[in-house]
Amino acid sequence: MTGMRRTAWSGEGRRALAALPALVALALLAPARPARAHEMGKLQVTVELRRDATYRVDIAIDEQRVSGFLAAGGGPAETRYGPIAGFAAAVPPAERGQIGPFFRTLAERSALSFDGRLSPPERLWVDRPASPADDPFAPPPKLTLHLAGPIPPGTKAATWRLDLLIGSFPIGFRNEGDAALSRQWLDGESDSRPFALSEKVVPPSRARVARQYLGLGFTHILPKGTDHILFVLGIFLLSLRLKPMLTQVTSFTVAHTLTLALSIYGLLSLPPRVVEPAIALSIVYVAVENVLTRELKPSRVALVFGFGLLHGLGFAGVLHELGLPRSEFLTALLTFNLGVEAGQLTVIAAAFLLVGLPFRHKPWYRQRIVVPASLAIAAIGLYWSIQRIFF
Repeated sequence: MTGMRRTAWSGEGRRALAALPALVALALLAPARPARAHEMGKLQVTVELRRDATYRVDIAIDEQRVSGFLAAGGGPAETRYGPIAGFAAAVPPAERGQIGPFFRTLAERSALSFDGRLSPPERLWVDRPASPADDPFAPPPKLTLHLAGPIPPGTKAATWRLDLLIGSFPIGFRNEGDAALSRQWLDGESDSRPFALSEKVVPPSRARVARQYLGLGFTHILPKGTDHILFVLGIFLLSLRLKPMLTQVTSFTVAHTLTLALSIYGLLSLPPRVVEPAIALSIVYVAVENVLTRELKPSRVALVFGFGLLHGLGFAGVLHELGLPRSEFLTALLTFNLGVEAGQLTVIAAAFLLVGLPFRHKPWYRQRIVVPASLAIAAIGLYWSIQRIFF
């Protein structure tokens, strides 16, 4: 009897042991299905911080899951951040069905903050990227909402929040130029972990912009602006009296400030092949007039003003090459101009200390200094004119 029970138990034990791998496999597979569904999420968010001090947020939508969410009455009754201007034009007509209202809610309840300061999008659009032509088995691309806006100056970290009870979804942050995304999982109505911004994408502070462009304006005159230096010296050589000198310098300053601003704002433009030879010819004219006249005339002031307009276009060409920070455009423009003025006044001060102060009362000052120096300046300006026109 005991032997029979032992034999039966052994058979049941063997069957149980044989079934154990299947039970273990079933236990492992049971949570895998919801885990895969969790990994997809209704949304997939990518935040890129760009080197032009702007951000771009791409929100890819799982249309089937979102449609079910809407049919079940999901979504908030009202928005928190206010309406997004121009939203209707941002959604293609083919995509304005049931999903359209969800996109509006999604855009208005998305929030990207920098060090706790909200930066609303300035531009948004909706598209569906084209399917890859070389992969017929690839899943259809998702409908995507794009948001773009500015990064505030001096920012250290970015945080994303979506005030929408839509379950879990993945979000990735990236500084432009980085290959990898910093990935997180979020639940609706929760903040992401702060993401550190690279120095390459953070706009400089106003003080830093002011220092930088003040220095750029000054160095554009000293030592880099040889043609501008010669023009200012031509103004200086006509008369050492304070009033004629200040009248010409003021006229020149007002003129180049005007065209610099108009050009930077896109209201006035001339090609460099016209501006550069004209600047050289302005040097020739002022220098030759120093030889032909001794006194300041109204026509001289008008001509200096006109030449200042040309020089302002030259300064604008330099600023276009340097670029202006979007967040501190006006600060950069004003301080660059102040730097230019500081450079010009330095040239006049140096010329007065080296030449005017020790020799201004000498009877031979005009014959030995003004005339030879003006002829030399005219010759250099003429050479530059020919070079810039024909070469």
